[in-house]
Amino acid sequence: MELTKLGHACWRLRKNGSTLVIDPGSFSGEGLLDGASAVLITHEHFDHVDTDLLRKASPDLEVFTCRAVADHLGEIPAEVRVVRDGDAFSAAGFGVRVIGEWHALNHPDVPVVQNVGFLVDEEVFYPGDAFTPPGVEVPTLLVPTNAPWMRTADMVAYLREVRPQRAYSTHDGLLNEIGLKIVDNWISMEADHQKADFRRIPVGESVELP
Repeated sequence: MELTKLGHACWRLRKNGSTLVIDPGSFSGEGLLDGASAVLITHEHFDHVDTDLLRKASPDLEVFTCRAVADHLGEIPAEVRVVRDGDAFSAAGFGVRVIGEWHALNHPDVPVVQNVGFLVDEEVFYPGDAFTPPGVEVPTLLVPTNAPWMRTADMVAYLREVRPQRAYSTHDGLLNEIGLKIVDNWISMEADHQKADFRRIPVGESVELP
């Protein structure tokens, strides 16, 4: 499996000629859906879902997401399927399990929105905007490293709870070069602590997973 960081919180997974994209949001650049057969969307915030992009998508595209996002998308050419915590399905040849229900708290006066995490091929877990305990072994974790709803201590605690073999920074598109260096430092320190492969993958670059 090839895992590619497309930008901010968006990732592309490829295997056997099939392409799956997670959270193609408005902060993540161009060409997010190129070659994609299916899309997974964790929640309704615009940095995770670009409604205008999906309105232009092929009707052959499958979109899997929570009820709140499906309602927000309305009528789009692509087929939208609603999933929830505990569901399992196949998307673009990948096996997917849904884990989690809610976004982390952003602000005491702002309602918490639905947020579903996705475990792909029992290999890659993307919690969305949450630190949802997966409850299963996770070889590769896409770990949020910067957001209004989190602290560095939260990220470290999550890495120590999940204890993946590999963890790659996501949700880092709000940072400038200085901020990214700080993320690199903290995640590298935790990698040394756990003797694991924890790091930030630059936008456009890929890693090969087992």
